[in-house]
Amino acid sequence: MNRRTWLTRSGGVLCGAPVWPWVLSGCTAPREPVQVALNAWVGYALLHLAAELDYLGEREVRLQEFPSNTASMMALVNGQVPAAALTLDELLLVREGGVDARAVLVFGESHGADVVLTHPSVTRLSQLRGRRIGVEATALGAVVLAKLLEMAGLNAADVIKVPLTADQHVAAYARREVDVVITFEPMASQLRTLGAHLLLDSSRLPGLILDVLAVRADALPGQHDAWRHLLQAYFRAFEHRQAQPEVAARLMAPHQQVSPEEVMRAFGGIALSDLAANQGWLGGTQPRLQASAQMVGRLMHKARLLDRAPDLTSLCEPTFLPEVA
Repeated sequence: MNRRTWLTRSGGVLCGAPVWPWVLSGCTAPREPVQVALNAWVGYALLHLAAELDYLGEREVRLQEFPSNTASMMALVNGQVPAAALTLDELLLVREGGVDARAVLVFGESHGADVVLTHPSVTRLSQLRGRRIGVEATALGAVVLAKLLEMAGLNAADVIKVPLTADQHVAAYARREVDVVITFEPMASQLRTLGAHLLLDSSRLPGLILDVLAVRADALPGQHDAWRHLLQAYFRAFEHRQAQPEVAARLMAPHQQVSPEEVMRAFGGIALSDLAANQGWLGGTQPRLQASAQMVGRLMHKARLLDRAPDLTSLCEPTFLPEVA
């Protein structure tokens, strides 16, 4: 299990030849709805809320669930879907792989949801030297570890990296196989009951862990109305959650397969980006997302996840955002 398979459900299957309905033309043929790949990560749940509230028309947009961000990313790369909800680091991987994918929306950023928990003997970053650090073997895990070491003034050789899937975090710590764990809920609460304490959380890592809606550039022409409709529906759902959080949580809970109360708690570790914030992330001459992508790309290159510094040309696509009121 990785961070973006949190509360997974059965999803799509990556098989068969890719079909790209968005490039099909014909004056009389009905246009297929654009498909958006996503999983049950709570940071993407406002898309489901938009559908539940009938803000999102099925004739324009179809949400397609996959079991993980990795599966969504592969569906985007293979051309199975034109759009996918991904983390920023995953978008950079897609682009290095030769697919011109662009961010049309920033869902938000981790603001405490991702944590570094340690044995009580580790109270300062400088004490990480020589320690065994449990971390997922994912791009996101590698990026957080790279940033952690940078903040501690250490190199990868100064620590012992222990690859763990998220469901192994608690048991590995309990058996003292690791001194440090890069993790998230619900494992974080379980680790705290075992005496682990907080060394660092993502609220101190602004711009590092971002969720975006990535769209293939070849899916943009001819589908302007569908993408505008999608983003308008998303921000209507955003406003609904702000005005009626309990009602919104009840509507989202079935998709998350948890209680409404747990949905509300899960949102506590995420800083969702409203429309004005999205204009800042994606628009203007110096989009904030581009600065974050430079930082994340540097860390990924350092961790050998990217062969080169990422080309950020046309990374941001603010065209489809509604105008700020």
